[in-house]
Amino acid sequence: MKLRLRLACGTVLLGYLSRELLSKVFTTTAIVVALMEILALLEQATEIMHRKLGLSGVLYYAVLHLPLLLGNAMPIAVLIGTLLTLLQLTTSNEISIMRAAGLSTPGLVKLLLPTTVALGLLCGIVDDQITPRTEQALAQWWNATTPHAAKNRHNYWIRADNDLINITYLSGGGTMMDKVTVYHRDPRSLLQKITTLADVHYIHGHWYGTPTHVLSVVSPSRVDLLDTPPDQSVRLNWPASLTPGYIIQLTVSFTQSINTMLDEQRGVLPSSQSPSFFLTEILGRIMLPVTFTVMLLLAVPVVYIPPRAGTRSWLPIWCLGAGLLFIVFQGLLRALGNAGTLPSLMAIFVGILIFILGVITVLLRIEER
Repeated sequence: MKLRLRLACGTVLLGYLSRELLSKVFTTTAIVVALMEILALLEQATEIMHRKLGLSGVLYYAVLHLPLLLGNAMPIAVLIGTLLTLLQLTTSNEISIMRAAGLSTPGLVKLLLPTTVALGLLCGIVDDQITPRTEQALAQWWNATTPHAAKNRHNYWIRADNDLINITYLSGGGTMMDKVTVYHRDPRSLLQKITTLADVHYIHGHWYGTPTHVLSVVSPSRVDLLDTPPDQSVRLNWPASLTPGYIIQLTVSFTQSINTMLDEQRGVLPSSQSPSFFLTEILGRIMLPVTFTVMLLLAVPVVYIPPRAGTRSWLPIWCLGAGLLFIVFQGLLRALGNAGTLPSLMAIFVGILIFILGVITVLLRIEER
């Protein structure tokens, strides 16, 4: 009977804390995303109107940009939402009542942990399955509606099988390219041939280009210029997976799912990034629930605020500052991992480990007082 009573009380408390946390987190997320969306629209609205896309263009941009903003806002929203939840429970003496009933700080963390992990999984699903699709569609639409896109010079690089493709001008939502250079390599990555194409077009599922120069590398000291038919379009033997949308994803949006990045890392799909970039991004996405758990731990010290102090305490500000420092620190390490300057495992796990140990140390010192 006592065991059933404890389980019932634990279930009620778990449900209550989960509802409070979810309401605060989702409200904070909505506010942060709305502010970020407004700033993004203020930056792009003039350009959208200049392209004569009207109000529908503004709404289209806002809707497609929403998943990316949601993924960026969720970590800080979890921190702020947890701070508000725990601060409310502390100032209303609910934490004191829970302590009197025998609930310790680790027990409180265990009750909040399932909701926090669930939010991390939700954010991971949005980042992995929704954001790559919406960002690709947005980038393709933006490129297709850009005036004089064929005159905007770029320097995009794509690796497809053993070939390296350099794209200078990209337009038509990825269906048209000008001044494309293809470096053909053998399985040992030795250069065999260089083909310069004046233009490349995507027609009925295949790529066609007009070669202007073809250089054959006979030996390290000899390069022959091969004859090319004047202004004659030929079909290119590019992989079928190299579609206009995929080219836009590789060159403009850079947001991809874990499965796509794994295929690129194995060489199954064309890619434009290094293996260290893929490994860092995959690990960072997988570790999102742990990252959200760190946000939860950084907010826990507010439960030690004396109820009389209430909102006059500076502890919530310090906790918020620690959370922002964690986000900046993790972003810096992740950038180093993407560039290959830092090993991917170190780039993802070092910051998490440092802040977990730091907050545990702070909690133990508070407990000793």
